[in-house]
Order: sequence, then C-alpha cells, then structure tokens
Amino acid sequence: QVQLVESGGGLVQAGGSLRLSCAASGSIFSINTMGWYRQAPGKQRELVAAITSDGNTNYADSVKGRFTIGRDAANNTVWLQMNSLKPEDTAVYYCNANLKRLRFLRWNDYWGQGTQVTVSS
Repeated sequence: QVQLVESGGGLVQAGGSLRLSCAASGSIFSINTMGWYRQAPGKQRELVAAITSDGNTNYADSVKGRFTIGRDAANNTVWLQMNSLKPEDTAVYYCNANLKRLRFLRWNDYWGQGTQVTVSS
C-alpha cells in the first residue's frame, strides 16, 4: 500500500557524481520528512541527509558541501545529488519517508529497498 522506489545508484570513480531519486506512492495522506540513510558493511545505518515538507534540510557532517538533498513540487519524491564522491561514501543507500497513511492516525517511517553506491579510488 506504501512503496518507496529508489533509483540512481551505481559505480563511479572518486571525484565523480551520482544522483539518487526516491518516489513515494500508495495510500498516503501526507509526507513529512524524507531522507537518505546509508549502511556500509559491518557498520550501522547512518543519516546522510533529510528534508522536511517545508524545505528544512539536515546533513551529516561528512557530506556537507558535497551532497544536496531536495524534493519535487508535489513533495512525494526526494533526490540526493552527490558530488565529489569519495571511497568512504561507498554504501547501500536507503530512502526514508515519515508519512501518514490514509485512514491511519499515526505517522510512521517507511523504507526503500536500498541502492548500492560504490566509489572507486
């Protein structure tokens, strides 16, 4: 009933760029915050960037100045422009959305399937 579909991952050389996209669909009343998390092998999942429906953003210190997060006009799609990529950025990137479903009272977090980003040196 609610799906987050990601695209844009791949293999890139250090210093290159990638653009991730995530679209939310289904029985959704409203979407608050959308964001991107990443998880490298053997490490915990960490927040990369997030954006509210009002346009407020939050970035991990490690990506500030290199990554930019944004949403489309309908606020159901979030993208992440990743520039000056480093090998340390290699991870599976997961889309996240905090939303309220139709006929439901509570706001909940939903997750995409994950997309691999690999940065070679």
